[in-house]
Amino acid sequence: MTRIRRLLPLLACALLGGALLALFAPGGLLRGNEPPPPPAGRSPEAYIDLAQEHLRRHPDDAATWASLGHAYLEQARGSGDTAYHGKAQGAFERSLRLSPGDIDAVIGMGALANARHDFAGGLRWGSRARAAAPYRWPLYGVLTDAYLELGDYERAEASLRRMLDGRPDLASFTRVAHVEHLRGHDDRARLALVRAREIAANSVEYAFCLWQLGELAWSSGDARGAVAAYDQALAASPQHAPSLAGRGRALAALGRTAEALRDYAAAVARAPSYVVEYGELLEHLGDRAGAGRQYAVFAAQEKLLAARGVGDDLAVGRFEADHGDPAVAVRRLRAEWKRRQSVEVADALGWALHRAGRHAEAATYAERAARLGGRNALFAYHRGEIERALGHRDAAHAYLTEALSINPHFSPLGAARARAALAGSAHPV
Repeated sequence: MTRIRRLLPLLACALLGGALLALFAPGGLLRGNEPPPPPAGRSPEAYIDLAQEHLRRHPDDAATWASLGHAYLEQARGSGDTAYHGKAQGAFERSLRLSPGDIDAVIGMGALANARHDFAGGLRWGSRARAAAPYRWPLYGVLTDAYLELGDYERAEASLRRMLDGRPDLASFTRVAHVEHLRGHDDRARLALVRAREIAANSVEYAFCLWQLGELAWSSGDARGAVAAYDQALAASPQHAPSLAGRGRALAALGRTAEALRDYAAAVARAPSYVVEYGELLEHLGDRAGAGRQYAVFAAQEKLLAARGVGDDLAVGRFEADHGDPAVAVRRLRAEWKRRQSVEVADALGWALHRAGRHAEAATYAERAARLGGRNALFAYHRGEIERALGHRDAAHAYLTEALSINPHFSPLGAARARAALAGSAHPV
């Protein structure tokens, strides 16, 4: 597939257009008929309280129901608590019952579908919004996210370019950063995130940008830089679970184990999505019982989500490949691959096939995972182990070395196994 074309020239124009950006920002002069978003500088929690109070007096205000739904989504993103997804759905559905054509609610339903990893649903809602109101710029964020996760990178880029053309704001800059990181252009990704941080409207947005900068530093092996970014994020938003988990990961890499365990415990108390990461650190440290408890929490959580029809085949497949039944992993990830052919799913399916002993087939998916040209330590490690299983010693050595050169601490278990493989010692895989 054709690689994503460069977004940097358009990004540069957007970065220079400070006056234009001010016009399109929340509260700016050119918002047109767009219903007012949560006021700039106000946290999602504060807006939620105000909106709920307003709706008790005016329960038929469709626009405020839609804005409340978006605030719930922002709260879910900031806290990592997916319970807010159900609240967001209720708010958007109420808005659509009151006003079936409410575009903000339609866009919100698309963003919610994406947040729940229903990217085909996100594409449907985003397309519906585009057909009704093609100049409502946030809809292109929904389309960008959906196309990216579905593996349609050309359409993702086209949607993002349209978003940048119309509204170069925090939402578009953070998406540019994600695309550039996927392509291995971390300098461009960092530039976009710094610009996004400069225009953050409240502490939650500011923390989100700093967390992303921390993730960027971490992915390139800069654990100290990652800790610094996560520290700043947590200074702005002390309950930000993604930054707590990120800092725990980076602190563990720096040998500050007690602090790492403290941060992970705080993160999983707020967002159970980090329990597998926490469990893998505990397993690496020799606490198998503690790791087992975290893995049991993950299994119980996914069972509940599946019962509600919002299970995550990618997360389950990755877990089963590493800690459970590889055959189950292959089955779940094949189903996910039919839905979305992204590089992340390609890597996960290739790894599951390898763990199931199907190394030649695994290699074809490992190649697909590398198609965007990004530098991903976990992908390189997986490909190295697949090549090693195929008896390709030189290729295995090259990929395992690459994984550790990108980030020598990419995974507490995986990095140790990569070093052991390079040293020629046996290890469980």
